[in-house]
Amino acid sequence: MKYYIIAGEASGDLHGSNLIKQLKIQEPTAQIQCWGGNLMEAAGAHLVKHYRELAFMGFSEVIKNLPTILGNLSFCKKDIAAFQPDVLILIDYPGFNLRIAEWAKQQGFKVVYYIAPQVWAWKANRVKKMKQCIDLMLCILPFEKNYFKDQWNWEVDYVGHPLIEVIELFKLTHPSEPKPIVALLPGSRKQEIAKKLPIMLSIAPHFPQYEFVVAKAPGQEDAFYEPFLEGQPNVRVVKDSTYALLMQSSAALVTSGTATLETALFGVPEVVCYKGSNISYQIAKRLVKIKFISLVNLIMDKEIVKELIQDELNTHNLVRELNLLLNNTNQQENLKMEYSKLYQLLSAGGHASKNATSLIMNFLKK
Repeated sequence: MKYYIIAGEASGDLHGSNLIKQLKIQEPTAQIQCWGGNLMEAAGAHLVKHYRELAFMGFSEVIKNLPTILGNLSFCKKDIAAFQPDVLILIDYPGFNLRIAEWAKQQGFKVVYYIAPQVWAWKANRVKKMKQCIDLMLCILPFEKNYFKDQWNWEVDYVGHPLIEVIELFKLTHPSEPKPIVALLPGSRKQEIAKKLPIMLSIAPHFPQYEFVVAKAPGQEDAFYEPFLEGQPNVRVVKDSTYALLMQSSAALVTSGTATLETALFGVPEVVCYKGSNISYQIAKRLVKIKFISLVNLIMDKEIVKELIQDELNTHNLVRELNLLLNNTNQQENLKMEYSKLYQLLSAGGHASKNATSLIMNFLKK
C-alpha cells in the first residue's frame, strides 16, 4: 500500500510519526511519503517538505505569505498525482489540508482526516464540504463525535487522544523530579514567540529563587532566541527536551495550542498566554465561537487553568497568577484533582495511533 500523509506543524509531526510506526507494524512494506518533520521521517516516511516551510499564523501573516502558500498547494497536488497513493491521510492543519482534500476527492483518491479541524470553534460552514470530500474522519477530542452527529448528522470515529500514549511512554522512561523551575513554552512560530516571550520573561526578576527555562521550538534556530535572553541571570534555554523540562517544572507559562494540554497531562500548574497581532486578534474575536482558548478548559468545559488573552497578558497579571500557582495550596490541590479528571477522560478513548491505524486498514479493505 502507498500512503501520502500531510502534517503542517510540530504536533502533527509527533502524532504523524506514531501513526506511521503503527502502519509499519501492520504493514512493514508500506510506502509512505509525507509532509511533516524529523519525527515522521525517522519513523520511516520519505519527507517531501518540512513543516518549517509551512508555518504561517494569523490573518495578516497568511495574506502576506499568500504566494508561498499557493505555491506549496500547487507543488503538493503535483507530488500526490505523481506518487498515486492508495490513501491520502491529512493530519489537522485545516487551512492547507482541506484544500488538498477537496482536490484529492475530485481526482478519485481516498481521503482520511486524522485529528479533525476545530470547526466547533470557528468556520463551521466548512463541514458541508468536509462531508463531501472526507471518506473517514478520525477525532481525538471526546466531545467531537457528538458534535458532528448532533449538528451535522455525520458519523465520525473517536480514537482517543494521541498525547496519552506519548506522555505515558515518556513518564515510564524518565524520572519525575520537580525543581524550582518555571517552564516557558512560547510556541513554535517566530511571530508568536516574538509577541509572547518578552512578556513571559518580564516576570523572571520577580521570582529570583526560580529558574526560568525556555523550551525552544524544534523548527527555530538558536540565534533567534538570543536577543530575548540578554541580561536575564535566572533564565536559560533548552532544545528538544520540552517533556523532560515539564517533568522538572513547578509551574509553566504556556502559549495556547497543544502545549496547554501536554502541560496539564504532565500535571504541571500553568497559565495560558495568548497575544496575537491586533488585526488578527480583532478578526478572530468576531469569528471564534468558543468560551476558552486552551484545550484543557475546552475539554473540561470550564476554567481549570487561567487564560491571559491579548491585553490581559502583561507583567502584573502574570506575576499574580504565577504566585498563586507556586504558593497557594488550595489552588494547587484543586488543579491536581481537575488534571486527574482530564487524564481519565482522555485515557478512556484508548490508544489513538493503534485505533486510527485499525480504522484506516479496515476502510482500505472495503
